[in-house]
Parts: sequence; C-alpha cells; structure tokens
Amino acid sequence: MKSLFQPHLNLVGKVMDLQLQRQNVVSSNIANVKTPGYKPREFNFEKELQAALALDMRGKLNRTHEKHFPAIFDPNGFEGDLREKFKPRIIHGEDRVNIDKEMAKMAKNTLHYTALAQVIKGNFEGIKNIIMEGQK
Repeated sequence: MKSLFQPHLNLVGKVMDLQLQRQNVVSSNIANVKTPGYKPREFNFEKELQAALALDMRGKLNRTHEKHFPAIFDPNGFEGDLREKFKPRIIHGEDRVNIDKEMAKMAKNTLHYTALAQVIKGNFEGIKNIIMEGQK
C-alpha cells in the first residue's frame, strides 16, 4: 500500500537505526575506558545520508539541471561508516578513550534520537487525528 507518509517514515526510521548503532559504539568506547590498548571507534553516517538524499553540505538539493526531479530516497541504499582510529605510535593520554568526549557524543546522539522519535510520534498523532475526524 502506497502512503503519503511512507518515504518520510522510512527515512526517519533508517536514521534512528543508524543513531542506535552510533550509541552502541559510543557505549562500547565508554565501557572500555580503562581497557589497556583499546582504541576508540567512531560511527559516522551523515555524509552518506546526504549523498543518498542528493543533498549538498548545506542541506540543499543537489540537481544538475533545474528541470530534473530529485531522486527518491532508498533507505537500503546506504550504511554508516564504522572506523577505528588507527595511530601507529602510542602517546600516553591520546590513544585511549576520552570519557568527556564520549559522554558529549552520547548526549548529542541522544538528543538527535529523541527529536526524531518526537517527529515520528507527531506523524502518527496526525494520522490518528485524521482517522478520528473521518469517523465523525
């Protein structure tokens, strides 16, 4: 069944999935803060998301001709990028997990996830209102 909300919900759902993966990576970094030799990992997906949505870095649509329609978003068309920071030399204090940075990443990611959850909730409340009004 085609829906007016389906592409939007697919996009928000995919981004929430990727943010959950980022939260897991940050949690892993925090859990290993005292593990000797552990190198913090990062999970980034913003550039891939912009490319999948055909957006430039300022968030504007990127089209080659003014009469072209933008591409339709495919939530299966991109994945996040999990990277371990590789540093060939060991410098005391720089190669290990910085708890302050990881906690800041976690807080930022939590705020983004919560905002998207509110967007989804608003969409479903709107659909519910439309259904309830149609029953009267």
